[in-house]
Amino acid sequence: MATDLPPLDDPESVDPALRQQVARRSTMVSVVVNIVLTVLQLAAGIWAHSQALVADAIHSLSDLLSDFLVLLVNRHSHKAADDDHHYGHQRYETAASLALGLLLFAVGGGMLWGAIDRLTHAEDIPQVQALALYVAVGTLLAKEALFRYMLAGAEKVRSSMLVANAWHARSDAASSLVVALGILGNLLGYPLLDPVAALIVGLMVLRMGWRFGWDALHDLMDRAASQEQIDHIRETLLQTPGVQGVHELRTRKMGDLILVDAHLEVDGQLSVREGHDIALQARQRVMAGLPVLNVQTHLDPV
Repeated sequence: MATDLPPLDDPESVDPALRQQVARRSTMVSVVVNIVLTVLQLAAGIWAHSQALVADAIHSLSDLLSDFLVLLVNRHSHKAADDDHHYGHQRYETAASLALGLLLFAVGGGMLWGAIDRLTHAEDIPQVQALALYVAVGTLLAKEALFRYMLAGAEKVRSSMLVANAWHARSDAASSLVVALGILGNLLGYPLLDPVAALIVGLMVLRMGWRFGWDALHDLMDRAASQEQIDHIRETLLQTPGVQGVHELRTRKMGDLILVDAHLEVDGQLSVREGHDIALQARQRVMAGLPVLNVQTHLDPV
């Protein structure tokens, strides 16, 4: 699974209002789709005796809950800095990704438990009705279309939280494919394939929850920016007129943005004002070329 954003050294800045608008619109579309799919899958799964389809319905329900979480976070993460949050509220997005990961992990665990219980009582597995297959195929197509729509919006505004939510939709498309194959196997005379499909869906959801949660946890623990971004920041600082060297360059993630600390080496014969102007220009150049929230500089005379 890939969740990479477009190159973050793109000088084109992303309007926060546009990001919020795209997040709200794509999430509302996802909410509507998941409400319809959850109801349809659950009803068809119960009527057609398909545990795999019921598991997929629970998966769709987890999407619905995550969509509401994204809407809530999208509203709060763009608040300006205040007395309690001097750097703003960007880490709401990271916290949301962690919550999504925990939600997926819990849902996947529940699916595994149910599938294993059914497999240990193989004699009680019922014959699945053909309606379950039609619903599973329709769900597969709907979720793949939703994934492509949401990912396009996420890449447009370069939001890791929206990328995570889009790939969540892709995981549903993959799970729906597994469900469809399991139902087809049951219809062809292999009843064990329906709970096996539910088991595979549970493992997929569990794995994705672990990955999202683990990545978000690292960001909350002040994980540094990527090496490519750090190299770009260093090069931008060194290219600033008056900067003779850079050392003790440190970065940490703040949502989708980066906080930077750096020591700049400048001519020791410069006045305080001249050194200040060099540091200010260096800060502006970095913030103009990268998704950087703030650059804290310290001048060292050489």
